[in-house]
Amino acid sequence: MFSKSKINEPGPKAGDKDTKPAAAPAADKPAIPPKASTPPVPSSAPKAKPPASTLSSDIVIKGDIKSTGDIIVEGTVEGDIRAHQLTVGEGATVRGEVVGDDVVINGRIVGRLRGLKVRLTATARVEGDIIHKTIAIESGAHFEGSVQRQDDPLSGGAKKIQPAAAPAPAAAAEKA
Repeated sequence: MFSKSKINEPGPKAGDKDTKPAAAPAADKPAIPPKASTPPVPSSAPKAKPPASTLSSDIVIKGDIKSTGDIIVEGTVEGDIRAHQLTVGEGATVRGEVVGDDVVINGRIVGRLRGLKVRLTATARVEGDIIHKTIAIESGAHFEGSVQRQDDPLSGGAKKIQPAAAPAPAAAAEKA
């Protein structure tokens, strides 16, 4: 047993060394609260708005694009685009449906446009219907299509228009 005690005696010497590691856990303990305070920083980081995704002028995309963030289109997109905020640059062309909370058109759109806030600048060229909550069309903008205001243009905009269009041909067929 004494031999074990002797082994334990170096243990207290190691305990002296353990005192230093004991100080290290004490240092770890203060390090933990800053880590605990660190998670609010990452939680505030997601609140910070990430930069917009930019599709440069030399890009041609054939397919749909969907994002919860912001998109700036400077190139050509042949497909539908859905984004929180969408900006179509002056030299850009989009052939497809465009859906967004805030849509600014400086370039060309061929297809339906649905947005809570829609703005056509003086350089905009839109060929298609616009379904919006609010709209602004600057002098000089070119627009061919219809404009329809809805309280919620992002959900069911296509569904509301198609049934309205379907009864009209049926009514015309009945008259014939």
